[in-house]
Amino acid sequence: MTREEALLVADITSLATRYGRYGYRRITALLNEKGWRVNHKRVERVWRREGLKVPRKQPRRGRLWLNDGSCIRLRPMYKDHVWSYDFMTARTSDGRPFRLLNIIDEYTRECLAILVARHISSEDVLDQLYTLFLVRGVPVHIRSDNGPEFTARAVRKWLSKMGVKTLFIEPGSPWENGYIESFNGKLRDELLNREIFTTLWEAQVLIEQWRREYNTTRPHSARGYRPPAPEAKMLKALTL
Repeated sequence: MTREEALLVADITSLATRYGRYGYRRITALLNEKGWRVNHKRVERVWRREGLKVPRKQPRRGRLWLNDGSCIRLRPMYKDHVWSYDFMTARTSDGRPFRLLNIIDEYTRECLAILVARHISSEDVLDQLYTLFLVRGVPVHIRSDNGPEFTARAVRKWLSKMGVKTLFIEPGSPWENGYIESFNGKLRDELLNREIFTTLWEAQVLIEQWRREYNTTRPHSARGYRPPAPEAKMLKALTL
């Protein structure tokens, strides 16, 4: 094995260890960001030779269509055209649950914010959206489920006043909000299922760290293995 090959193997192994749920294609993108000039076929050969696990390929999902031939989901066409937001639940090591409010831009796939708290009310949703509207601007549409925090009269009234069109998905139909569901799955798989959070503060710090890395470093297959927002400047206000 040449010295160059040994260095490549070391870098691949190091990245595979750090990003345990990344496949060889994402590792290839990260290697090229570091200055290597390798294609995914070469990385795959090293990957298999070194016994690194290739994550199971997920089947493609078809779009859901109505009887009249129209698509249920509005396809995002440009940045800030459609945002999505949704809740997740996790627990600290003492068994106490906490909630996450995830907000993404569907077109760029950028995660705009993750609010982490023991309890999140409709007022908290409004506060988070208000902060984002100030620093980023107002989207054309916001997609969400029919949970009480999203359908609260105050939330709908405020969004209408801001000129934002709301898109509510049908109960029990998460595929209608596929972008945020996909994001939730990555967050669950790459962080929440791999970390033990001893305190809420620790959860807030690690989740925000993951969000920044997701936006600026993590290669995204739908964007040609480029991160969603490599140039994004994260504001301290969104980490509080």
